[in-house]
Amino acid sequence: MNKTELKEFLDEKVIQYNNPRFIESDPIQIPHQFSIKEDIEIAGFLTSTIAWGNRKIIIRNANLMMELMGNSPYDFVMNHKENHLNNFDDFVHRTFNSTDFKFFIKSLQNIYKNKGGLEEIFNIYAAKDSLQPAIHEFKKVFFEIPHLQRTEKHISDPLKGSSSKRINMFLRWMIRNDNTGVDFGIWNSLTPAQLSCPLDVHSGNVARKLGLLTRKQNDAKALDELDKNLRKFDKNDPVKYDFALFGLGVFEKF
Repeated sequence: MNKTELKEFLDEKVIQYNNPRFIESDPIQIPHQFSIKEDIEIAGFLTSTIAWGNRKIIIRNANLMMELMGNSPYDFVMNHKENHLNNFDDFVHRTFNSTDFKFFIKSLQNIYKNKGGLEEIFNIYAAKDSLQPAIHEFKKVFFEIPHLQRTEKHISDPLKGSSSKRINMFLRWMIRNDNTGVDFGIWNSLTPAQLSCPLDVHSGNVARKLGLLTRKQNDAKALDELDKNLRKFDKNDPVKYDFALFGLGVFEKF
């Protein structure tokens, strides 16, 4: 395929997968349970944090997270008492355990009480055409309160070489308004043009087969390469192609 044909092919796949049916089998269904902005943010952030591995198990454990917070994540974050966190003792998703979960609640409380909320941090540190520097700064803010070193691994840092797939996915959910009811588009201070594709094994492999990516590792350098190529197709909404790459990889075994 030449560039024009490839763009037409990918645009068709975006239409195919960027629609409400996508929600049924995707972790994005968890924040879709809520209508209040802060509930959506917190549910989305926690869900994206554990979004690796089997998708059914991700969804099951993310639902359990919501249940442990009384299905009112923002209220729980802001008003919980220390003893309420004891209910988390048996929670585990792969390497994310109850200790990590408890810290995440405390850090989110610090962010909403003292930093203006999640959106404000990313807005302050965003670059004109990228949110990768903002992710780096967000991690510093997130871990500014006392914590165990082990918990730091659950938020990646693109300036240290990571593709930061999960947090880029969370940012897509919050910022991109797709007019189809999948992504939320509730962060109006930032634009889809600043987003980067959530690069994982599926989207990476498809991107390589389509000639959009030459680098073999799914790291920050690969993300930069993929970003540049996707922006050639749509500079205002480059990550809409995440739906095409992911759909081709997961649903079509491309």
